[in-house]
Amino acid sequence: MSIAYDSVLQWLRETDSKTLDGLWHAADEKRKEWVGDAIHLRGLIECSSVCIRSCTYCGLAKENKELTRYRMTSKEMIECAHRAVDLGYGTVVLQGGEDYGLTKDMISETIRAIKSETKLAVTLSLGERTDEELVAWREAGADRYLLRFETSRQDLYEKIHPNVLGKVSDRMAILRRLKELGYEVGTGIMLGIPGQTYEDVAKDIVLFSEMDVDMIGMGPYLAHEDTPLGEEAEDICAETEDQCPSGELITYKAVALARLLCPWANIPATTALATINKVDGRELALSRGANIVMPNVTPVKYRALYEIYPDKACIEETAEQCQGCLDARIRNIHRHIGIGPGHAQKRA
Repeated sequence: MSIAYDSVLQWLRETDSKTLDGLWHAADEKRKEWVGDAIHLRGLIECSSVCIRSCTYCGLAKENKELTRYRMTSKEMIECAHRAVDLGYGTVVLQGGEDYGLTKDMISETIRAIKSETKLAVTLSLGERTDEELVAWREAGADRYLLRFETSRQDLYEKIHPNVLGKVSDRMAILRRLKELGYEVGTGIMLGIPGQTYEDVAKDIVLFSEMDVDMIGMGPYLAHEDTPLGEEAEDICAETEDQCPSGELITYKAVALARLLCPWANIPATTALATINKVDGRELALSRGANIVMPNVTPVKYRALYEIYPDKACIEETAEQCQGCLDARIRNIHRHIGIGPGHAQKRA
C-alpha cells in the first residue's frame, strides 16, 4: 500500500469499518515484515511529577495546586531498573515533568549506574533540556530520547504549550540536535487537540517519515480536569469545522499510517489507549501496527501522583501484577515478548 499525504488524509477521514479493515491488515503485515512478532517491553519509571511548564491540558502543569508533587532519588530509579531486569525487560524509560531538580549530574549518575549494573537500554523523556545536559546524558550512556512535538502547527502548539522562562520552544531543533548526538530519536503527537484539523494530523504523520525518526508515540488528547482545557475554557482554542476527533479510532488510524510510512520505527501501544479502552485498547493497537508496550515499574506509592490525565490505567498494580497481565494479553494475540533492547530497525 503506497501512502502519500492525500491518501493519509483520506484514511484519517474514513469511517467504514470494512474499508478500514484493509488499513489494519496492511499495517499489520508491514509491522510483521519489518519488526516481526516480538513485542518489546519498556519499563516506565515516572521519576518526577514536578514541572516548570504550564501546558494547558496536562495535570502536571505548575499551576495545578491540587497535585502532590514528588521527585524520585537516583537510588530509587536504579532500584526500579533492577526490577525491570528481573521482569525480563530490555529497556527502561526515565520519564518526568520538565523538572530541573533532575539535574545534569543526578541523571548522568543514574544512567551510568544502570548501564554498569545491567544490560538495559536507557530512554530519557525529560522535556526540553539544555544542550549541555543532552550531551552529558548521551556521554553517560543514554540510548534514546523521547520528545513529542504534539503538533507541528506553530499557532496551535503555542496555545497548548506556552513558552516559559523567557525561552521560545523549538522542539524540532532539539530533535535534530538529538539525532546529531547519536540518540535514537522518538517523537509523536496528540490526536484531537481542540482546533486541530485532519489536515494538521495528516501533515504530522507524513512529517514523521521526513524526519526519519526511530520511535513514534501517539495517543488521544485527554485533558486533565484541573487545567484550562480540562475546564473547557473556550478562549484557549476554538474548535474548527474540520476538527480532528479524539478517541480510539483516530489513534488506531494514526498508528497504522505511521507504520506504513515509517516501517522501521518502534511504535508503542500507549497507556492512553489502555485508559480509554481498558478491555483491549493495547491489543487493538498491537494488531494495527504497534510493537511496543511500556509497563509501569514506578513504585505504586508514586503512580497516582503522576496524573497527566485522569483515570490513568494500571495505577494500583505492582510491576509484577502488570507483567503477568501483559504476558497473558500478548499470548492471546499470538505474539511474544521480545528479548533485548529492541532498537529501531535499520533503514533499507
